[in-house]
Amino acid sequence: MTTDVSAAPRSHLARWLGLAVLIIVFDQATKLYFDNAFSYGQRLNVLPFFDFTLMYNRGAAFSFLAREEGWQRWLFTLLGIGAAVFITWMLRRTRGQPRFCLALTMIMGGALGNVIDRVAYGHVVDFLLFYWRDWYYPAFNLADVGITCGAVLLVLDEILRARKTRAAGG
Repeated sequence: MTTDVSAAPRSHLARWLGLAVLIIVFDQATKLYFDNAFSYGQRLNVLPFFDFTLMYNRGAAFSFLAREEGWQRWLFTLLGIGAAVFITWMLRRTRGQPRFCLALTMIMGGALGNVIDRVAYGHVVDFLLFYWRDWYYPAFNLADVGITCGAVLLVLDEILRARKTRAAGG
């Protein structure tokens, strides 16, 4: 019986890329729903601190550069694509580190979900709004949740890896 050694890295990468595609699909499906079911700025109260709403963001996180003339659309598109290429390269090199790979995959899926919006619409569709009394957190979407959870998991992975190295005496 022969074993195709090259298939293992491909299946490793395919699994993570498949998960990124799943994140993109859920992100895009929810954005399409809210973009079609709501009018811009419309809000639907769900909890005393949470609404569904439809907002558009031409900038990055917290509407960074949203008021610019439009060049930021292409800058953030290129950054998202560049991040996806780099993450794919990293995923190919990091077999045996599932927590790290999951973190990268979540970041990539979220980044590409927002890239799709920028290319297709010129803005990112946001629909989740948290607030408390007069304080509002900027509206966001599932791609942003993927990026944020991936970043938190990346930090946690590094802390746990450093702790393990220290415990091993290295």
